[in-house]
Amino acid sequence: MTLAAYLTLALLLVLFVLLIKTKIPAPAVFVGALAAAMTLQLAPAQELLKGFSNQGMLTVAVLFMVAAGMYATGAITMIMDRLIGLPKSVAGAQIKILPPIALGSAFLNNTPLVAMMIPVIRDLSRASRLPVQQLYMPLSFASIMGGMCTVIGTSTNLVIAGLVMDAIAEGAAGRVDIRALKMFDPAMVGLPIAVVGIGFMILAGRFFLPGKKEDRAADVAMRHYTAEFEVRDGSRIVGRTLEDTGIASGDNVEVLYIQRAEKILTNDLMHEKLEAGDLLSFSADVNAMVELWRTNTLVPHLTLNPMETERHTHHLVKAVVSRQSMAVGKKIPDLPRDVNACQYKFVALSRDGQPLAGPLEAVTIEAGDNAVLEVNDDFFYACQIDHDFALTKALDGFHLQRTDRAVEASLITLAMIGVVAMGWMSMLNASLLASGAMIFTGCLTLRTAARSIDWGTLVVIACAIGLESAVTRSGLAEHIAGLLTTLGGDNPHLALAVIFVGCSFMTNVITNNAAAAFMFPIALSTAGQLGVSFMPFAITLMVSASCAFITPTGYQTNLMVWGPGEYKFTDFVKIGSVMTLVVAAMTIFLAPLAYRF
Repeated sequence: MTLAAYLTLALLLVLFVLLIKTKIPAPAVFVGALAAAMTLQLAPAQELLKGFSNQGMLTVAVLFMVAAGMYATGAITMIMDRLIGLPKSVAGAQIKILPPIALGSAFLNNTPLVAMMIPVIRDLSRASRLPVQQLYMPLSFASIMGGMCTVIGTSTNLVIAGLVMDAIAEGAAGRVDIRALKMFDPAMVGLPIAVVGIGFMILAGRFFLPGKKEDRAADVAMRHYTAEFEVRDGSRIVGRTLEDTGIASGDNVEVLYIQRAEKILTNDLMHEKLEAGDLLSFSADVNAMVELWRTNTLVPHLTLNPMETERHTHHLVKAVVSRQSMAVGKKIPDLPRDVNACQYKFVALSRDGQPLAGPLEAVTIEAGDNAVLEVNDDFFYACQIDHDFALTKALDGFHLQRTDRAVEASLITLAMIGVVAMGWMSMLNASLLASGAMIFTGCLTLRTAARSIDWGTLVVIACAIGLESAVTRSGLAEHIAGLLTTLGGDNPHLALAVIFVGCSFMTNVITNNAAAAFMFPIALSTAGQLGVSFMPFAITLMVSASCAFITPTGYQTNLMVWGPGEYKFTDFVKIGSVMTLVVAAMTIFLAPLAYRF
């Protein structure tokens, strides 16, 4: 090997050691590796930086916005609520989530599917108290295995199918048994792998994946509030129990009573079927209270003067009642009602850090009481904040879903997927149009769109793509490929195993499409030298190039769940190694069985 190849290999080893052994954020490690590669001149600067203009990376960035539009309107939440419901166990959640994701990934790009499911699983985890660590990684793996089943399932399969067509056009058919790949050719191997792989994650995944992480905030004394909400007419929780909906299943929330007309219910509240107009009283800390407010199925019970603005434009503030406030010594229903006066809703009240006993409308307000209010933008300049409140603080980052735009968001997303599936435009083009349509129709605000992008994930993707050029330019990839060719020998099964191992290794080190491009000529040459059909090798390339389970950097969907799942690098290594062995064994056995040498 050349000096550049040795330096590149050393750089990759240091990168993986830092990711595994230190707590340095992954984006910082990758930026440092890219800077080192540039300093050592392992590849031209423009090639090392190509990831920052890469179409795949930009597509992921835009898809974050499309997914945010689906979530901000409640569209994906309502769809998944019907399909998934509220599972009681991790296995139950996986059974309902993983097969549909795998099926969808066989025909659609898996990146938007995973992007839309990330906030859904986050909310599901909170409601069901299930560890997200045991849901996010299986979500990514299921989407990868689903994509293995068809030629259009992943961009990698399309790349290999295109390389086959190029080889045929260049006369390869005269040297080796080769034909064009059909839509479902990979299914004979990919489908059994998907079934076994999903079954493995459901049955044994919990032994390899981390459990629920300790919540450090739980040890800190937090202020508790009395919060009151009404069940909104026509909401999805009408006719269901609190246990079924999961909206009061958190550790720091307790249902005090349900008031229905003049009747107050206090027994077996979690199993009481809810009716429109029911008043629900909770004792909750600020985080649980905010989650109740964000459900969009509940509305605050007490309103001071009518609020004429749309609820999706409202936000929450914490406020401390001042001594000069006109509310001191009065009950909320006795406060002045004037359409020209300050408008806000009382969400919750707390006194001395504790919830208040009894209905909020019966409480006499005292100076120093802590209130949580739902307000519009007028609150900050039309109300006498300094007079009524000693302190106000906005609770940033919490917004209501604009459910009146759910249909528009769903149609935009379906149109985006449809035009890509029909081959009319690229995913980047379609997702740019979709995100623009989301903003134009009011499904998504510009601020929410900007906040939805996970910049850390994008930096890692861009740097990983750039480092691939160092692996290629330095000659490291060529050296590895030559070594694999030597190891393959004259046995077609052994050659197939070597191709799988080599392609899978490259996929986890660089990128899946680059690995496929590197290994394709080697596989074609090997099939020609052995005088066997190229079909088993083509299918093996498709599966192994997508077999990116061992590292989070090998596949875009892995990178997307790495941060939200708070995984360690070694978490991928543990379960990914086992998954890779299972997939490898099945591929090497099934590919020659389905397509004879």
